[in-house]
Amino acid sequence: MTVTVVTGAAGFIGSRLVAALNRRGIEDIVAVDHARREERAANLAGCRILDYLSPEAFLERFDGKARVVFHQGACTNTMVHDRDLMMRSNLEYSLKLLDKCQAARTPLIYASSAAVYGAGPDFREEPACEHPLNVYGESKLLFDQEVRRRIDADPGLAAQAAGLRYFNVYGPNEGHKAVMASMAFHGYHQVRKDGRIRLFTGSGGYGPGEQRRDFVFVEDTIAVNLWLLDNPGVSGVFNCGTGRAQSFNELATAVIKAVGQGLIEYIPFPAALEGKYQSFTQADLTRLRAAGCPVKFRPVEEGVAVYVKELTR
Repeated sequence: MTVTVVTGAAGFIGSRLVAALNRRGIEDIVAVDHARREERAANLAGCRILDYLSPEAFLERFDGKARVVFHQGACTNTMVHDRDLMMRSNLEYSLKLLDKCQAARTPLIYASSAAVYGAGPDFREEPACEHPLNVYGESKLLFDQEVRRRIDADPGLAAQAAGLRYFNVYGPNEGHKAVMASMAFHGYHQVRKDGRIRLFTGSGGYGPGEQRRDFVFVEDTIAVNLWLLDNPGVSGVFNCGTGRAQSFNELATAVIKAVGQGLIEYIPFPAALEGKYQSFTQADLTRLRAAGCPVKFRPVEEGVAVYVKELTR
């Protein structure tokens, strides 16, 4: 039997991807994730899958044969400083998966991160732009570099290997991420609780709440994943963002408008984030568009409105 594999399937992007595959009629899905926890298991409620395996069990049993592997699983907490843990979870596991997929000629579509760019200021998929500020970003960059090395060595790679550098993704199914959830998520709950959204005061040369990020709605990232599925001849590392930086003030204003009430309050910038914070990100979409990807990305005003509707259900 040929199956579709989604690692990190009970997580944020992974669970939305499973649901999108179901909408295409794909149900023979092997969902790979850590032991079910209540807050993550809810993300797969209503989804149709064939099997659910731990990452360790899956890698041990997997012979590389699948329709495609969507590798969304990773340690995504940017505040984790345990280098060995991060490298085992994000680099070593991914390398083993890549080897198995290439040996079996199975497409691998995987999650990278804009964290590889660090403080920028340029966000192009080029080594000169890649200076991660934390071990999470470093682990993602090291795997991207290996994928690039293999493509450069053999442009006719045995099977598709495509990485998506997600920028600041927000949307349904991220609640389990707690402190690492998006500002859209936290802002919604803050304004519903006490009528105020709390943003940082100035940092990196930006005024209060004026730090700017490329905020991308989760369903738009899913659309890019599915485009890669439909175009197995496309390999490489690509940015996945809107191509437009918007301020946290704009994001908070979009949340307030969607909720119908609220104010913005500025709080001191945390000392722990000094030198480790991206005050500006903006995806350069040149390579993604050159590859033929037509996906349109929603600005925060549109994406947040959809998100808030779902949060209030």
